[in-house]
Amino acid sequence: MRKSIFVLLSALLLLNSSSLALAEGTPLDQTEQKTAAASETASSVVSEATPTVLKNVTAIEITGNKAISSNVIVSKMKTRIGSAYQENIISDDLKRLYLLGFFSDIKIDTQDYKGGLKILITVVERPIIEKISFLGINLITLKDEKLKQQLKSKETQYLDYPALAEDVRILKKMYEKMGYSQADISYKVEANTVTNKANIIFTVVEGRKVRIKDILIKGNQSFSAGRILKLLKTKRAWFFNAGVLKDEVLKEDAQRIKSFYQREGFTDVAVDYEVKPDAKKSYLLFITIKVTEGKKYLVGSVEVQGNKDITEKEILKTLSECIPGKVFSQESMKKDVVGIQGLYFDRGYISAQVQESTLVNTASGRVDITYEITENQVVYVDKIKIKGNIKTKDVVIRREMRILPGERFDGEKLRRSKERLTNLGYFEEVSYDTEETGEPSKKNLVVDVKETKTGAFSFGGGYSTVDQFVGFVEVEQKNFDWRNWPYFTGAGQSLKVRASIGNLSNGFELSFTEPWMFDYPVSFGFDLYRRTHTRDTDVGYGYDEAVTGGDLRLGKELSEYLRGDLTYRLDQIKISNPTTPTSQDLLDEVGTNVVSVISPSLTYDSRDNVFNTRKGSLLTGSFDFAGLGGDKSYTKFFGRASHYFPMPRGAVLEVRGRLGLAQPYGTTEKIPIYERFFAGGAYTIRGYEERGVGPVDTSNNPLGGASMAVGNIEYTYPLFSFLKVAAFYDVGNVWEKLGDIFSSKDGNGGINSGGFKTGVGLGLRINTPIGPIMLDYGIPMDKASGKDTKGSGRFHFSASHGF
Repeated sequence: MRKSIFVLLSALLLLNSSSLALAEGTPLDQTEQKTAAASETASSVVSEATPTVLKNVTAIEITGNKAISSNVIVSKMKTRIGSAYQENIISDDLKRLYLLGFFSDIKIDTQDYKGGLKILITVVERPIIEKISFLGINLITLKDEKLKQQLKSKETQYLDYPALAEDVRILKKMYEKMGYSQADISYKVEANTVTNKANIIFTVVEGRKVRIKDILIKGNQSFSAGRILKLLKTKRAWFFNAGVLKDEVLKEDAQRIKSFYQREGFTDVAVDYEVKPDAKKSYLLFITIKVTEGKKYLVGSVEVQGNKDITEKEILKTLSECIPGKVFSQESMKKDVVGIQGLYFDRGYISAQVQESTLVNTASGRVDITYEITENQVVYVDKIKIKGNIKTKDVVIRREMRILPGERFDGEKLRRSKERLTNLGYFEEVSYDTEETGEPSKKNLVVDVKETKTGAFSFGGGYSTVDQFVGFVEVEQKNFDWRNWPYFTGAGQSLKVRASIGNLSNGFELSFTEPWMFDYPVSFGFDLYRRTHTRDTDVGYGYDEAVTGGDLRLGKELSEYLRGDLTYRLDQIKISNPTTPTSQDLLDEVGTNVVSVISPSLTYDSRDNVFNTRKGSLLTGSFDFAGLGGDKSYTKFFGRASHYFPMPRGAVLEVRGRLGLAQPYGTTEKIPIYERFFAGGAYTIRGYEERGVGPVDTSNNPLGGASMAVGNIEYTYPLFSFLKVAAFYDVGNVWEKLGDIFSSKDGNGGINSGGFKTGVGLGLRINTPIGPIMLDYGIPMDKASGKDTKGSGRFHFSASHGF
């Protein structure tokens, strides 16, 4: 009623306005304009007063579906019978139905029905793949069923044309790897509209094997073609290379050349390539790589802005790549940015930001660099949270952390903490993160670890030139906890039980170590063992030896890298069955003796990773004092010093030296043979027989000595993650008496240049699932003890159950 009155009043107003306009002589066009305006106003008011009434959905009808039931389709929609019809929801339903992957076409219409709207959905189902078959495939040896597993399209699934295109690409890649990059692959779909099923047939024309005849480099001026070709993984065909063309590898090669030029200062370099078949033999390819070098840029001035706590001089000292006069590259500049951030991180500015900017100086032609630093504030550690440890107790991780709550974030302490956690051998990965607290100056430190297997029951065998064939059974848990029944893991203790049997040696060993005794930073451990070695002159044993004993160990970290240990050892040693004829020296050693030894030692270890060392040092020194009970009295010193130098491309240079000195006292006239030093063979001076360097008796049986010096230089280079090559130089000798090491006498009492034996050679280091393999070929540079000639080289082979 109100709506009708409102319309009537509006009409009267319009008539009144028209009458006044005619009476005053107003032009007709102005009158029409006013009438139209009033009419629009009235319509607007009416529209605002009348809200749109949404119709309800009274029915949903689906047609065209055969395999997919109507209930399944409706269940995937938000629109329901009885709900209001809304275009935006219908649009979402359409998208949702397409995402099911069942239909190639979907249409949605509406019609009036029982006072509301009926939703009409028409679908066209994708055909189901009934069979996939191949024609023309001869070179791929996989059976059809195996080949089908490589494809995206699958039998009994819905046909998908994008997946078919991907299948063609997959087959083409398989042919590319075999050198048939010109293979032509197509597919045909045979659809049955009645059953809505389809057969797919892949047809292949394999063609001839394609080889790269030559690779040409053009446009290079600063670097030779040979230097650039070394960067490429794509190679021309020759005796040791098939010369297969792979498009993805060639693209990577182009990027590799570009990166190389950019590292050398050619920032604007452009690299393109072209592949052309031979005019007469299309299966032979020529690749032309075109290089547009551009200008070589050098670093001009380097400026630092925004620094407050750290001086510009200190910051500039951290720069190692982009410094004035050196080649400019974005990669080098990023490394320097990381270095500046590391400097600030070490001072607790973990939120410091470094923004680099460059400008080509038109006067000098060099690139001027500006580092804009936003220091923000020093951040302190609030709490340390441990994540990812399932077996290992929190306390085991926390006691290795060098940074504590309340201290400011320190990059050096965090790096050292990570090294210590890695060296435990309990974790596959160790990473850090921070967590916000309520205060800007405090953040939680999150230590995230991923545990690795620390326990093992292993059995197997190995071979070495020292012990020959050895079989073993071993149970080991490096993260042992004797209180944690029934799992026995998590406290960081170490337990090992090992038994071995072999051609020459047998043994049994039980070892236990508690790194924190009674929750104090003092380690305690013990070893029980029995070892026997059968006489074999080829490996330097002119007698049978049996050792039964044990030891008790205490240790403590004196500083971050320095450790002190104290060991008491009690052994019973039996020497028997010497070779015949034998010397009086060996006959004097026959019998059973008890040795009681106390051994203090110091160890300095700054290696970054004890399992795969790249840098750092290892220094050890131990003193044996025998005579506190037992049958023998002597003092003995053994020291080792190793330093590791990181080299380019993951290589490592190790320089190692060992020194041994022993002196009898009291009623003991000679150092017993089982406590003497021996050298020669796989672990000391390669190229010589085992124990073949040093004093020998008249039958050439090694007697060992009271003093030893051995030096090794070894360079290892990784070829693969599991394989390294090694080159080595060994030097050293063993002397009968302590004082002989400082004289010019050699190990046989004769005169030799410096008294040292040397060996050089090459080797392989192979890490296999069953354990490491070490194979060396050493060449002796001097005559071995008791030999008339220096002899030829020899192999030293060792395989064991684990690193």
